[in-house]
Amino acid sequence: MDRRSFLRAAGAGFAATLLHEPLRALERADQILASACRLPGGAHALALFTERGEILKIIDLPGRGHDVVVHHQSRRAAVFARRPGTFALALDGPRQPPVTFATPPGRHFYGHGTFSAAGDLLYATENDFEAARGVIGVYDATDGYRRVGEFGSGGVGPHELALLGDGRTLVVANGGIETHPDFGRAKLNLGTMSPSLAIIDPRHGEIIERQSLPPASHQLSIRHLAVDRDGTVWFGCQSQDRVWLAQPVGHYKPGGEARLLDLPDDAATGMQGYVGAVAVSGDLVAFSSPVGNALLTLDRARGTVHALRHEPEVCGVADGTAGLIATSLRGAVLTADRDGARTDMDLRWDNHLIALRGVI
Repeated sequence: MDRRSFLRAAGAGFAATLLHEPLRALERADQILASACRLPGGAHALALFTERGEILKIIDLPGRGHDVVVHHQSRRAAVFARRPGTFALALDGPRQPPVTFATPPGRHFYGHGTFSAAGDLLYATENDFEAARGVIGVYDATDGYRRVGEFGSGGVGPHELALLGDGRTLVVANGGIETHPDFGRAKLNLGTMSPSLAIIDPRHGEIIERQSLPPASHQLSIRHLAVDRDGTVWFGCQSQDRVWLAQPVGHYKPGGEARLLDLPDDAATGMQGYVGAVAVSGDLVAFSSPVGNALLTLDRARGTVHALRHEPEVCGVADGTAGLIATSLRGAVLTADRDGARTDMDLRWDNHLIALRGVI
């Protein structure tokens, strides 16, 4: 949304929390973005900033963050620790202090979550590491983010999840990789890993549908996804073997079959078997690869390549006001679907990016 709409939506409360220079930046902005980041001194934070790279607000984090999720109607937001971190930080509007909460013993976050349609519950991907089982933790957003339950994710190593268009069911990307915090970020089952996509009814934890990749592709860890307006789930993988041959992007329509796309050689090679984030914007879907230093955009209807752009360590990608916006681990903010505006900043963005609409 444009800045006037944002200011109307955010209200005077947000503006009142800003100092003079950030307030001037907000008045110039057409887009408000949020991402976890590492500050020049090495500390970790959540940053709110404009498409021009002007910082509006910095919120300290106790460790490295990963993804940020929002519920626009309730103006709630949450940022999760990177695996195997156990903290999350929630924001419930501009005048409320941040709330920090944690996983219970025996669990850690995988860095992603999503709010329920009503915004009263927060679902988070977690690891039951002693049982080598993926779970979805359930937190009550109306009660200080108290943990009220969990259910199985339908696989091992759940990463990103999203609410489907029915406003009720979840789609979960189970990466298939077993990890344990005693071994840091080591991958413990590469020979037997089995990635999958699961459709789950969170009311009872019922797995409605589960889709696995073909046996020959069992080392393509499904990590990231985005749902388009037609209900198609676009997903990105991270290959654990033969990366130069990998086809790391695919799509899936619930009730159908999960399919990997047959990318042209230059696109497949450019991605280096690794997708760091996925976003849908209008008729385009974007896949970033910080390993391949590549940003791939596809025509959503045809599944064909729209553009392949080289950008060092590009990863965060979001549906912005005027199209796709991306960030890099080196500090760049840029338009993703065309050559255009670019700003380089003196900080390091983390893996994910989100556009805000009246939140925080």
